[in-house]
Amino acid sequence: MAVVLVTGGAGFIGSHLVDALVARGHEVRVLDSLEPQVHGFSGVAPDYLNSAALFHRGRIEDPATLAAVLPGVDVVFHEAAIVGVGQSMYEIRRYVDGNTGATGAFLEFLVHHPELRPRKLVVASSMSIYGEGAYRGSDGAALYPHVRSRQQLENRVWEIMDDHGQAAQPQPTGEQKPLHPTSIYAVTKRDHEEMCLAVGYAYRMPTVALRYFNVYGPRQALSNPYTGVGAIFSARLLNNKPPLVFEDGCQTRDFVHVSDIVQANILAMESDAADYRAVNVGTGTPTSVLGVASLLSEHLGYAGAPLILGKFREGDIRHCVADITCARHLLGYRPTVALHEGIPELVRWVSAQRDVLDGTDRAADELRKWGLTE
Repeated sequence: MAVVLVTGGAGFIGSHLVDALVARGHEVRVLDSLEPQVHGFSGVAPDYLNSAALFHRGRIEDPATLAAVLPGVDVVFHEAAIVGVGQSMYEIRRYVDGNTGATGAFLEFLVHHPELRPRKLVVASSMSIYGEGAYRGSDGAALYPHVRSRQQLENRVWEIMDDHGQAAQPQPTGEQKPLHPTSIYAVTKRDHEEMCLAVGYAYRMPTVALRYFNVYGPRQALSNPYTGVGAIFSARLLNNKPPLVFEDGCQTRDFVHVSDIVQANILAMESDAADYRAVNVGTGTPTSVLGVASLLSEHLGYAGAPLILGKFREGDIRHCVADITCARHLLGYRPTVALHEGIPELVRWVSAQRDVLDGTDRAADELRKWGLTE
């Protein structure tokens, strides 16, 4: 049995992790600021938060809060973050302060209080830090492209092109791929990963960074228009509106069920094989954004078709799917929930929600206002 702290433990992924840790008999503490964009303005922890966990409302950069929650803690799962790719490009200081700055303050506290350091730190990183995924050109050469050019996007040529003018073929993206984050959010998640690994190594505090791919499942905030595409589309559909799909909808992602994210976290806690490493957590299976929109529409009984906008957003990538070889070999990780199995569970939870606020139009207006979509 271990004493475990989950930062962001009242959130989507964190709360599922709390449930799994409690079920395994661990003593679990939760630290969460209850971000209004996710939890509303009530200041009350969500009903789904496990009652067997000890809840502390506070921020990870607050020394008094850390002094209260860290004594006796063996393992910290650092899930807390402000989430949102588009929003991060016009609320830059908020994201840098709330993600990079807050994590820096947390790590500095651990450095200055060695008696409160956990024996292990597992930090949530993100596939967004890759930018574009890995590709292979028509000549067989590996390609690690940066963002598509503005001219290409304005010409509505969506695919990554190689040096011969041919469409490059997407490949599984491994941890060795160079990092090219294309949003402030992604930059701060890279900061999360690199700061935690650097401090962990320097102070002999075993640390693992898990690079989550596109996570979906129950409890994802439907009213937050900057969260995952499954929740965004679901909020639209519950309000009898078509999902809004950028480009042509054929861009692909790796959609991983929250239970498999939890599996990877537990394995990282229980094994030392991935210490001081960054590890992908996904399924290795590509799914188009249009395919997800159509699948959700079908399950939620929406008769219309998704609205394909033919527009692009600054920083959007075309394809990125996980190579999970490292997670398999080091942690024994095996994804267990395929998308066609996980969507019905998501739909059951979504269908039980009432008066869901669809903020997609407002978010789209903000992107237009700041010139981030066209």
